[in-house]
Amino acid sequence: MQMLHPFCGSIQQYEQEVSDPHRYRPDRCPLCHAKDPLRAHGFYRRTLVDVQYDGSIRVRRYLCLLCKRTVSLLPDFVLPYLRFSTQVIGLFLVTRLLRRRPLGAAAAAAFQTDKPYQRGQFWVRRFNQQAPDLCATMASSATVVPARDLLTRALQMIEAIGWIPAHRFLFAELRSHLLGWPRFLVPHGCRFELLPISSSS
Repeated sequence: MQMLHPFCGSIQQYEQEVSDPHRYRPDRCPLCHAKDPLRAHGFYRRTLVDVQYDGSIRVRRYLCLLCKRTVSLLPDFVLPYLRFSTQVIGLFLVTRLLRRRPLGAAAAAAFQTDKPYQRGQFWVRRFNQQAPDLCATMASSATVVPARDLLTRALQMIEAIGWIPAHRFLFAELRSHLLGWPRFLVPHGCRFELLPISSSS
């Protein structure tokens, strides 16, 4: 399972601070909810592209001594299952969809001048699909403003909150993803199927 922790600073500062296993340790297991059972369990590396960074970062893992499952502590500038940072994707989407600029201008605004066309279109498509859900889930956290469509409204709400705080709220509180989970995943990484409610006679 993945959790977020807030981090303010550069990626280089994050790399230094994540070495301390006690600094960001959650006080309870998010899976079994036992108090203080998590112990440092090494790292895994994941690639990350940010405005001024292109490399890999370490992600701290913890093991719950009670339920024996592992928890990964992602920094909140990272979106699960996506290589590019929250900030880069946000800059691109706002320029492309809210300001209605061409793909090249959106890539330049996100400091990704060599961005392939397909990647930008992938973000646009995923955000388009997620916009109605984002409007509904963020209504309690952001002022709902008049907009010509749900896509514009979702972008305006996220811009008002901030991309990283919006990501933190959606992921930590609702287990939701700014760009929607991949089709085969739900928050715990399992396939699921909703069964119809049967009425008892």
